[in-house]
Amino acid sequence: QVQLVESGGGLVQPGGSLRLSCTVSGSIFRIPVMGWYRQAPGKQRDMVARISSGGGVTKYADSVKGRFTISRDNAENKVYLQMNSLDPEDTAVYYCNAGGSLVVTGAYWGQGTQVTVSS
Repeated sequence: QVQLVESGGGLVQPGGSLRLSCTVSGSIFRIPVMGWYRQAPGKQRDMVARISSGGGVTKYADSVKGRFTISRDNAENKVYLQMNSLDPEDTAVYYCNAGGSLVVTGAYWGQGTQVTVSS
């Protein structure tokens, strides 16, 4: 069983930055793909970014390209999402996801962390 715990969310002003972390129980070395998704109130949960096992291949939603960066540290069993130039439209609950492929959502989810971008 894979357990995911997100942290790093909070309130930030427009133009600011946050770094989200996802700690994975057990070794993530064997999990081929990890990702971040987000869900705003009244909207569906959408993919934000996904990363391959070695970190060499990434995929981003068009809305975050050039602003967000996904990375992973297999030795520390962590996945990160660096978010820069945040906009109020980025306000959502952010979820860590494990498994699947670069184009298929994995089966495992964290509990989510709230990100609010507001002045």
